[in-house]
This record gives sequence, C-alpha cells and structure tokens, in this order.
Amino acid sequence: MSSPLFKFFALFLLGFFISLTTPTVDAKIRRYKWEVQYQFKAPDCYTKLAIAINGKTPGPTILAQQGDTIIVELKNSLLTENVAIHWHGIRQIGTPWSDGTEGVSQCPITPGDTFVYKFVVDRPGTYLYHAHYGMQREAGLYGSIRVSVPDGETEPFTYDYDRSIILTDWWHKSTYEQVTGLSSIPFQWVNEPESLLIQGKGRFNCSLVTPSSSNSAAICNTSNPECGPYVLTVVPGKTYRLRIGSLTSLSALNFGIEGHNMTVVEADGHYVEPFVVKYLNIYSGETYSVLVKADQNPSRNYWAATNVVSRRPDTPTGLAIFNYYPNHPRKLPTTTPPTGPLWNDTNVRVAQSLMIKSHKGYIHQPPLTSDRVMILLNTQNRINGFVRWSINNVSFTLPHTPYLVALKENLTNAFDQTPPPETYDYANYDIYSVAPNTNATSSNSIYRLKFNSTVDIILQNANTMNPNNSETHPWHLHGHDFWVLGYGNGVFDPVNDPKKYNLVDPIMKNTVPVHPYGWTALRFRADNPGVWAFHCHIEAHFFLGMGVVFEEGVEKVGKLPSSIMGCGETKGLKRP
Repeated sequence: MSSPLFKFFALFLLGFFISLTTPTVDAKIRRYKWEVQYQFKAPDCYTKLAIAINGKTPGPTILAQQGDTIIVELKNSLLTENVAIHWHGIRQIGTPWSDGTEGVSQCPITPGDTFVYKFVVDRPGTYLYHAHYGMQREAGLYGSIRVSVPDGETEPFTYDYDRSIILTDWWHKSTYEQVTGLSSIPFQWVNEPESLLIQGKGRFNCSLVTPSSSNSAAICNTSNPECGPYVLTVVPGKTYRLRIGSLTSLSALNFGIEGHNMTVVEADGHYVEPFVVKYLNIYSGETYSVLVKADQNPSRNYWAATNVVSRRPDTPTGLAIFNYYPNHPRKLPTTTPPTGPLWNDTNVRVAQSLMIKSHKGYIHQPPLTSDRVMILLNTQNRINGFVRWSINNVSFTLPHTPYLVALKENLTNAFDQTPPPETYDYANYDIYSVAPNTNATSSNSIYRLKFNSTVDIILQNANTMNPNNSETHPWHLHGHDFWVLGYGNGVFDPVNDPKKYNLVDPIMKNTVPVHPYGWTALRFRADNPGVWAFHCHIEAHFFLGMGVVFEEGVEKVGKLPSSIMGCGETKGLKRP
C-alpha cells in the first residue's frame, strides 16, 4: 500500500505537469448577433441610404483577446440585396469558409437569411471587418476588430488609454449608381468623394446642394446630430494608443493631429520598430497603432485632420476634434487644420513605407529564398469597349460558384482551369506610356500554389490610360501575412533588385501600397489550406478586375459547411 508521503509527491507531480499544459488564461467565446439593413443616415450631414449593423455605421467594435473564438450571427435584412462580411487581417487558420469573400470562400447571404461566422483571433493587433460583396463597403458596412494580448503578457510599449479610429471616404451617390457607371459605355468614373469621415463623422458644405430641390434643407442639414466632427477626448499628460485603420473605397490618406507627434508602434497586427511622424500616410486596408501624448497646452482643443494624397484632391479636409478635458468637446479650435505634405509628393510616402521595419524583439525571419516568383503588372485596359483593370493583361472576374467549394467538390466546370500568366514582357513593356493593351482578356482562372512553398510577388505599377498618370494601389492578401522585402522606382529588375531585399528585419503585413511608376516586393508561405483572394483594396478597381486568387493545400481543408453553398453549381450540394 502506498505511503502518505508517496501519495503527496504523486499529487504534487500531477499538479505540476497539469500546470505546464494548461493555459493560464482560458480562451473565451465571444458572441455577436448582428442585423444588416439599409437605413437613412447623414454621417456628413447629407442624408442618404447607408448599410448599418444594428442601426449603426461604423458597426460594433469587436473586442477580444488572443486565442478567443468569435461567433457572429449575421442576419441579412437588406431585403433586395445579398451580403458577405470579410474579417480583414484575420488569417482564418482552419476556417477558410469564414473568410467572408463572396465567390471565393462562400455563396453570398441572401435576403432574409442568417449566416454564422465562426473563427479564432490567433494574434493580437488591430484589424477590420467590412462588406465583401459588390461595392457595399462604400455604403457604410464596416467596423473595427481589436485583439489584446492575453492577461499577464505585455507589449513593447506602454500607454494609458486605447482608442480605435476608422478613416473612410464618402459619396452621395449610391453604390448602384456607381456600379452602373463603371459598367457602362461610355465609362462613368465614380469621381472624388464628397467627404472624408473620421470614425463615421464629417461635415459637408450644405450650401453646395442644388437649391432647386424642394427638400434640399431636409437632405442636408448641418445641425443634424449624426454629423459634425468626431470628438476624441484626452486627459492632459496621458498617452493614447490610437488604432487607426483605413477603409476608404478610393482615397489614399494622410492623417495628423495639430501640434502633436505620433509614434508608430504597430502595423497590421505586427510590432514596428518605433519611429516618429507628424503625418501618417495610410492606404485602404492598412491599420496602424500610434502613440500620442496629450502634452500640449491643455487650455484649448486641437484639430485632427485627414487629407487625400496621391490623387489631385477635390475633397475637403476631414476633421475631428482632439479635445483636452475639461474643455467643451464642441469648442472648435481657432487655428488652421494641418494639411500635411503635398498630395503628389510621392517621395515622402515612399520614405515612410521604407521606415516600417519589424520591432527588433519581434522579428519573424523570412525564408532567404523563394520557390516561385510572380511579377504582376497592374494596367488599365479596354475589353470590348469596357474599361477594366488587369493583371498581366488578364482582368479578373468572380465565378458564380465559390472556388473553395468548386475545388473541394471537383466542380471543374465552375471556373477556367487555364492558369493566368505569372509575368509579363518586362524587357519591352514601357510602364511610362499609355499602352494599347489590345490583347487584354477577362478570366476567372486562379494560381495553384504548392502547399508550404515560399512565393514571391512583385507588384509592378505602370501608366493608366491617361497620359503621365500612375496611381497608388493598396494590395491586400487574404489568409496570410507577408514579408515586405522592398520598394523601388521604375521597372523591377529580376536579376539585380532582389539583391537589395531587406531579409534582416522586414515588417509583416496583410496590405501594402505599390507606389506610382514603382514596384513592391512581397514574400509569403503558402501554408494556410484554402482559397484566398489577393486584390487592390480600391473598391472600383477590384470591381473592374484588379485581383487574383491563390489556392493552396485545399485537399487538407476539412468538411465544408453546407451554409456556404447554394449558388452556382453548389445549388444541389446545400443540405438543410
């Protein structure tokens, strides 16, 4: 029979080993019940239809800790319109069907239906969510995801308070009008936005509304409580972590706070070697955390401002109030709002891109070589008279059957099986001229990647169909983070430019700009089984074909939920 002393030591060892294998903090399940519907909103004082979640735009902020499971029960009450929501920056490891990309990972959610998204937030950081059906993001369907570190863990910086801010651009035309114009001959561009919104608030000059309208005062009213500058109240002497995300549909932006410096500490969920800026350049789909200390004269308020860059501005400055407590939050500063660098100063924006390096204590070492290199030329084209955007002269179109289902169920007729081109004739193509691009085509074909292989993507920018014009394109990769290896001007040289790659401390991101007449080099591991979109995050550009799709390890994906089926060739596969 065992002695009491033996039992004591046995129980002690059992408890010790259990403590080694049990997390100190149990992951939680966080449930959200959302209803998506059209409502009349006036975020910039001009009343129009917007898509709201539970009556609000921006929608509710998702707050979680690393390792938590998020469950969102989404009811589509748009009545006449499908919907899908993408969880931007969440890699969806093991849940590729919850990525929320209509045509890629799921069928759209039809009017009246309820769909359940379920996924794990596996990394701390600043993320976003937004519509991924048609151009619905532009109608106000978006919000923030804030993932904190587990209890007991620390980050490589300190602050007193945590705030989320989303920057967006805003049009008074409906997305239906814009889509119709983009799909017409003659082509009708969306033009520049009427307003820039900070956390869903702005102020349009209502005197510009056509007075002939019998109800113009009702349409635009600056006394509407929904509009006006967003107010960020701060306590003097305290340090604030501002999680700034951009979900613009077109505009690249510059953000600054009058009289205050900002220290950049995080980008797309990865810690940055800190650097100080007066103005932050931010592109659609990017997120940054900056630290701001309320260390100025506390007797007044200050402007926070955002302006369009990279495109000739035709939109007023978006304004917010940086309110020093206890000043009245509506007390407008008497000073001139900050404007930032010139809109066409590309060198300033490239310089900031080059400053973003991985924090020395949190470097994820990239593979030193890659297994496959793709050079993707971004061009504007005409196909049968319609204006399109193309990659290597192929304009992307979404299929009616989601790729994830088609590949798992071997539905080979659901999309074009011929792979798209992996490069272009870089030795002879003139990126500085308007090219005829007479051989442009459209296709829904995809790239098939070897699982666990290392892939390099070089995004090559070029002239548009307008002389002396090259635009900034923010590219977003679903399901992954990538290493940003470098930026360059002119035509990418596949022999010499890779010698200049940063393989020491490159930042990892999920969204990155390719600057005018330049190139951006990325590297990622194809290690997440599923099918993933990679596309320009400008709504109209993706709608017009500026994107590609990657498949990797789809045979390793588990059984697909029938809830993602019901469209295209999957109609017979959906089970009750």
